[in-house]
Amino acid sequence: MLSGTFGMNFQNNTKINYIGSMFRLTKNIGPGFLLAGAAIGVSHLVQSTRAGAEYGWVLIFALVVACISKYPFMMMGPRYTAATGKHLIEGYKNLGKFQYYTYIFITLASMFIVLAAVTLVTGGLAAYFFPLEISVSVWCLFILIICFGVLFVGQYNTLDKSMKIIISLLTLLTLLAVMMAAFNLEQNHTKIEVPSLTTATSIAFIVSFMGWMPIPIDASIWHSIWTKEKSKQTGEKTSSKDVALDFNIGYIGASLIAVLFFALGVMVMHGLGIAFSNSSIAFSGQLVDIYAKTLGQWTRPFIGLAAFITMFSTTLSVADAFPRVISEIFILEKANQPQRSTKIYTLSLIILSIVALVIIQFGQSRFKLLVDFAAGLSFLTAPFLAWFNFQLFRKPNVPVAFRLNKTFKIFSIICLCFLVIFNFIYLWSVFFYT
Repeated sequence: MLSGTFGMNFQNNTKINYIGSMFRLTKNIGPGFLLAGAAIGVSHLVQSTRAGAEYGWVLIFALVVACISKYPFMMMGPRYTAATGKHLIEGYKNLGKFQYYTYIFITLASMFIVLAAVTLVTGGLAAYFFPLEISVSVWCLFILIICFGVLFVGQYNTLDKSMKIIISLLTLLTLLAVMMAAFNLEQNHTKIEVPSLTTATSIAFIVSFMGWMPIPIDASIWHSIWTKEKSKQTGEKTSSKDVALDFNIGYIGASLIAVLFFALGVMVMHGLGIAFSNSSIAFSGQLVDIYAKTLGQWTRPFIGLAAFITMFSTTLSVADAFPRVISEIFILEKANQPQRSTKIYTLSLIILSIVALVIIQFGQSRFKLLVDFAAGLSFLTAPFLAWFNFQLFRKPNVPVAFRLNKTFKIFSIICLCFLVIFNFIYLWSVFFYT
C-alpha cells in the first residue's frame, strides 16, 4: 500500500515538475523568436534564394561558415544579460571608450540603410500582393506608420506574441515548399556555368551574402536588450539553461530556414537562366513564383501573404531594435533621466523612419545594390563586435555559471579568425584585385 502511494506521489510530483518546467520555459522563451523574426527577412528571402539561384549548391559553404562563425558571439548577447542583468551596450561602456564609441558609430552608420533595405522589400511584397495604384514608396510609408502604431501602443508584449506565430507559420510553409520542390524536381534544368568565385563581383556578393546570414552580429545587442526587457515582463531572472535554449531555438531555427530558402533557389531557379530583378516588386513576384511552382498556383495568394507577413515582422523587429538602442545609449549618457527613455525611443523611431524613406525614394531603382551594400557593411563590422562580446566574458563580473569553458573559448577564437580572414579577402578584392 505504501509502495503504491509512494509511486502515485512520485508520478504526481513528476507531472507537477514537468508542467512547472514547461510553464517556466514558455514564459521565458521569446527573445529567441524576436531574433528569428529579425533574421528571417532580406537575408533569407532575398540573399539566400538569390545565392542558390545564381550559384547552385556552390555557395552552401559560405552559408554554413557564416552561421557557425557568428554563433558564439550572437549567443554571448543574451547570455551576458542573463548573467549580469545588463545589456551589451552597458558592457561595452564598461570595457572602455573605444568599444563603446565604436559601437555607437557602427549603429549610426548602418541603421538608416538597414531599415530602408528591409522596408523596401516589404513594400515590394505589399505592392505585389495588393495590386493597387500605389507606388512602392507610399507602401513603405504605410508600413512604417503601421510599425510605429504597433510599437507605440503594444511595444514589447505585442512584438513577443506575434513573432512566435509568424515564424512558426513561415517555417512550416517553407519546409513544405522544399519537400514539394525536391519531389517534383525536373531534370530539364540547363547545365549552366557557375560564375567564378574569384571575381570582384562574386567576392562582393559572397561577403554581402555572409553579412546578413543568418543575421548581423550587431543583432546580439538587440537580443540582449530584448532579454532584459523579457526579464522585466516576467519579473524573473533568466537562467543559463533557459537563455541557451531560447537562443538556440531562434538562431539555429533561422539558420536552418536559410538552408531551406537556399535549396529552393537551387531546385526551382538554378539552371533556368532567370536572373532576379532589380525592382523590389518584380523580385517579389519571382519569389512568390518559386513557391507557386512547387506548391501549386492556387497557393499564390497564401504564399504572397505569408512572405509579406514575414518581411513585415523583420521590419517591425528592426524598427523596434534601433530606437531601443538609441534610447539605451541616451540613458547611459544621461543616467539621471531614465524617465525620458520613452520619448527618446519615439523620437528616434520617427527620425529613423523619415531618413529610411528618403533612402528608399532615391535607392529603390537599385534594389539589389542597396541590399548588398547594407549587408556588406554589416559583415565588415562583424569582427569588431565579435571581439567586444568575447572581451566581456573575460571580466570578473560574469558569474561562474555563465562563464565560457575552455572548449567554447577556443571555438570562439577560431570563429573570430574566420571573420577576420573573410574581411581581409573582401578588402583585398576591393582595393587590389584587378
